[in-house]
Amino acid sequence: MKYRKLGRTGWEVSEIGYGMWGMAGWTGSDDRQSMQSLQRAVDLGCNFFDTAWGYGAGKSEGLLGELVKSNPGKKLYTGTKIPPKNMMWPSAREYSLEDCFPPDHIEQYVRRSLENTGLESFDLMYFHTWEDSWLEDDRGIKKMEELKAQGLFHAIGISLNRWEPWNGLKAVRSGLIDCVQVIYNIFDQNPKDELLPACREHNVGVIARVPFDEGTLTGTLTLESRWPQDDWRNTYFVPENLKASVERADALKPLVPGGMTMPEMALRFILAEPTVGTIIPGMRKMKHVESNIAASDAGPLDVDLLNELEKHRWDRRPTEWSQ
Repeated sequence: MKYRKLGRTGWEVSEIGYGMWGMAGWTGSDDRQSMQSLQRAVDLGCNFFDTAWGYGAGKSEGLLGELVKSNPGKKLYTGTKIPPKNMMWPSAREYSLEDCFPPDHIEQYVRRSLENTGLESFDLMYFHTWEDSWLEDDRGIKKMEELKAQGLFHAIGISLNRWEPWNGLKAVRSGLIDCVQVIYNIFDQNPKDELLPACREHNVGVIARVPFDEGTLTGTLTLESRWPQDDWRNTYFVPENLKASVERADALKPLVPGGMTMPEMALRFILAEPTVGTIIPGMRKMKHVESNIAASDAGPLDVDLLNELEKHRWDRRPTEWSQ
């Protein structure tokens, strides 16, 4: 495992981190399997773990707390997210700070998340949704700074809406946040236009989420792909999105070099961007942990392949199913 500095935090974080949504918010989760996979990641050098209260109403946070306590001799960086008060994901232009993150709500959920984990503090605390317009109401940031000063967490972050990297530029440039989490992958390359340069300029750490485009970039989706009735992917992969996603993935398959898988190619494409501090793929099984972490050891992709992959950029706009 290789490590990178996460912006102004100065933390040396593993290039492959761990996204913990699937351990509570997707069907088929198994706590015993989840803990085995998490521990295997630690053993292989992963030290950055990302969760949220919204992942099973604190269930995923509880698993993270268990993991930290099981590894007292290792520094594991912990990040979690405060849910919006209106419990609406993603945010929308008409939502105010009062609707989503009034100060009393922020403090309530920071303390609730600490109770879920049994930890004294988190390393990183995010707003789980974000609108740049909320900077005009400074009560939210002031409350976060107050709780940070109390030692309840050590850095402030924002998690950006799907396909809206522009909606965090003011926050990055304000100097008030330490980290930003954004979708960045072979298809979603638009953070390179403005967001990543701003993060470099202001030394804001970047956490890349959704590296496999919700599964599309694993190359395993087909037009016949189906999920259990209560799985959120049924509402995301509506027919029009499933068809387009399969077509885009199929167009990439001829580019995968011999001896490499599409998920490895997807991760190594992201690692070619030096502004990214860590990637947080969801990993519920040990085999996924091992294969994903191996992408860090493998090093950069060939420049010619990177140039070809850049041609597969897919600019999308949020719609009613994009969540």
